[in-house]
Amino acid sequence: MTGTDTGLLAHAESLRAQRRPFVLATVVRAQRPTSAKPGDRALVLDDGTLEGFVGGTCAESSVRLQGMRQLASGESTLLRISPAAEGRGVAEGVVTVVNPCLSGGTVEIFLEPQLPPALVEVFGDAPIARALHTVGAALGYDVRAAAPGEPISPETTAVVVATHGTGEDTALAAALEADVGYIGLIASPRRGEQVLAALGVSTGRVHTPAGLDLGARTPEEIALSVYAQLVATRPRAAAEAPERVSAPAESVDPVCGMTVAVTEGALRTTHEGRDRYFCGPGCLQAFTDDPARYGTHE
Repeated sequence: MTGTDTGLLAHAESLRAQRRPFVLATVVRAQRPTSAKPGDRALVLDDGTLEGFVGGTCAESSVRLQGMRQLASGESTLLRISPAAEGRGVAEGVVTVVNPCLSGGTVEIFLEPQLPPALVEVFGDAPIARALHTVGAALGYDVRAAAPGEPISPETTAVVVATHGTGEDTALAAALEADVGYIGLIASPRRGEQVLAALGVSTGRVHTPAGLDLGARTPEEIALSVYAQLVATRPRAAAEAPERVSAPAESVDPVCGMTVAVTEGALRTTHEGRDRYFCGPGCLQAFTDDPARYGTHE
């Protein structure tokens, strides 16, 4: 692994920690004379920023657009970029685009969206709270410790209060105020009812005792029952289509006819009061030299 790869992957881990979605683009096949080679990587961020190397400027334009599309769908795909018109279209798991600006050769790039997992905030540090962290991480959740009085992140999917009497009302009130989808209180049935009665909240809004009745005894089993309840009670629409990044705005390069993503850093110029976007500097220069030749190309 090169130093560049190490830095890129370290940045990917940083983005995951920030819960920022991105696409990991990896060249898996390259046909000469393309400048990319197998193993080259890049990150496509949700704003269209591309970091790394997967080919020249024109290839990057295709990767940027398709990467943002995959962020919107949440699905991985293989992107095949070719200068020839054969095979254009979408097959199962493969998207083929024609990029007439390539100097030659075909490059295939695997695009893998990295979307933030569901965020679970756990209040408390007792054995059950610790088990909620361990079991949740094994299930792929982003589990984070929280303390009564701290604000609830707007991205939070679930809040579980396992403080065993300390600051429960404060934590529950914050979760209710944030309208978190799942709120659970680790408590006995009697004490749970008392806590909710003091808050004036029904058991339909806060699950207590938190978790499905699985006959759980150990902290790990209780944690498993809580996550089972979280899955069982989440809206079906959320399970089938989690929130993703919005699809990018798109425009057609008036010179080569390629579709490009409309992003803040996109190559563009304004002609007759209209913004024109380009796949690379060559097309931008061609348009600048003779806009009348391309002004009506859609």
